Amino acid sequence: MNATLRNIAEKLDKNNRKVQLIYAFNGTGKTRLSQTFKNLIISQRKDDKENNAALTRHNILYYNAFTEDLFAWNNDKHQEGEHQLIIQPNSFTDWILKDQGQDQNIVRYFQSYTHQRLLPHFNEDFSAITFSLAGDNNQRIDNIKISKGEENNLIWSLFFTLINLVIAERNITDKSERSTNEFDHLRYIFIDDPVSSLDENHLIQLAVDIAQLIKSCESDIKFIITTHNPLFYNVLYNELGLKNGYILRRFEDGKFALEDKKGDSNHCFSYHLYLKDILQQAIREQKIEKYHFTLLRNLYEKTAGFLGYPQWSELLPDDKQVYLTRIINFTSHSKLSNEMIPEPSEPEKQIVAFLLNHLLENYNFK
Repeated sequence: MNATLRNIAEKLDKNNRKVQLIYAFNGTGKTRLSQTFKNLIISQRKDDKENNAALTRHNILYYNAFTEDLFAWNNDKHQEGEHQLIIQPNSFTDWILKDQGQDQNIVRYFQSYTHQRLLPHFNEDFSAITFSLAGDNNQRIDNIKISKGEENNLIWSLFFTLINLVIAERNITDKSERSTNEFDHLRYIFIDDPVSSLDENHLIQLAVDIAQLIKSCESDIKFIITTHNPLFYNVLYNELGLKNGYILRRFEDGKFALEDKKGDSNHCFSYHLYLKDILQQAIREQKIEKYHFTLLRNLYEKTAGFLGYPQWSELLPDDKQVYLTRIINFTSHSKLSNEMIPEPSEPEKQIVAFLLNHLLENYNFK
């Protein structure tokens, strides 16, 4: 049944599960769902509606793409040859850095997801961070610019340190013995896709770390986790011993659906099967568009990789070069508007159905 994101947020809120794990294809609306859910939870609190920061902290902690907005590189310093990551003033980082002194734990988590030689340095008032790289023979390269992926890992490490502290505080049953009462009424921790820049090994480590943290939570805090990554989903699913998860889908009319997905990591779903389902639906409804060629190519690539073929084009039928050219044309990205490939013609749309059927019939899909 199609629904709005508000409907889905309300469904998640009414659920009594400790953990709700959601898979969604990239671009489906995971981050929008996290924002919608946050606004729903905030709207339920009657008092102090003008203080949105306090309301957020009282009811829900969330990590998503907008969390990155709390950090920005200092362009003026950059022009002077310095690389300084500015922390925008906010109550979350002030509490964890200034009040709780957790900078070293943040560094420890950051290095576990990146490299032990990459070291963040917080300035005295915790308003900015610089970075250095340790070399051999006790040498060190100061004032380096880290990659966007490393920056994302740093932000996640800060948030992960925060929720560690929050869970530890809430595990203290006597409220008078807690170091802070800021999170006494916290209901949800929403984690939206913290895996975009991690390799497979660190991805598994992150999933295990999150699962262990959730299992250590003795309070009534609930967790909602969304991801586009099947491996991350599967590791969390198994580590937490879940009985089912969800798949978030978006339709052409702008509506959404949150579907139950049962089974363990070997039976619940695989990314290639999800691609197959999308293509089959588009073929049935005669709604083939340019992006379906990209999905078809992705499915061929994943099948070839699994079967050990060095080139995915080797799976194509006879006249391989003809079919390869059509797929390449529709999956290439030109920077010039006058080089944009037009919408596929009817014969070209039929190629998608033909090539999908060829793959399914010849390479043992079940």
